[in-house]
Amino acid sequence: MGEHNEDQEHGVEPARPPLSEARAREMTAGLREAMDDVRRSVAVLAARVRDAHAARVWVPLGHSSWEPYCRVEFGISRAQAYRLLDVARALSAIHDAVAAGPETSRTRDTDPGTAAALDYGLSQRALIAVSARADTVAELITHRLATLAHSGLTALDEPTVRAVVRQAVRDVRTAPAPPPAEPPADPTVAALRRAVDDLVANTHAIGELMLEVAPAYLSDTEAATGALGLLCEEIGEPLENGLAARRYAISGDRRALHGTVL
Repeated sequence: MGEHNEDQEHGVEPARPPLSEARAREMTAGLREAMDDVRRSVAVLAARVRDAHAARVWVPLGHSSWEPYCRVEFGISRAQAYRLLDVARALSAIHDAVAAGPETSRTRDTDPGTAAALDYGLSQRALIAVSARADTVAELITHRLATLAHSGLTALDEPTVRAVVRQAVRDVRTAPAPPPAEPPADPTVAALRRAVDDLVANTHAIGELMLEVAPAYLSDTEAATGALGLLCEEIGEPLENGLAARRYAISGDRRALHGTVL
């Protein structure tokens, strides 16, 4: 009894009977369904954010701009308000690329409201990560869909289009930054630029890890006072650097690192 009570005091859960394979598969299916629901919700939210922002919905409600509108009406921070726009823009660019495909428009509903809510299986984090390079993603999708359509080897049904979109987003997220058009002639400057590029790439990888403990929907304040603050303290990383790396992983914009890592 003493050992049992001690385990309870330290938060250790009592041993549970092993799951059957059937029950494990049932629970996994439930998790998969819940994740799919979240992704579909992101798509619907993005469409509504885009429409509200385009209509300047804050004006008749007496707000000065998008930022105070989101803060007052929904209680979200400035960073969260603009991340919503990033998600909306990225998803809109992706849908436009898909809808313009040579064969896909005939297999999809062309109603704007329905089309904007199509589920490509993309998380909010993935959409935010490519928001600054949405045009690149769209060009890649357009090219790959056209290549498949002209080859005639693969039907452009919904699973195929979904796979093309997901792969394009993944490729853009993991692609290294393009080199400058004209590398500096001075070898010292060139070496410094390579060192900075390496530092930025490593910082992006750190930022991705930071997002594992403090997801993109959290504000900087929420992340700092939660698991991210504890993680930075544990690994000896300044909190400001951790937050900057997280912002860079979210936005892909190097300016997020100015004044901290760079």
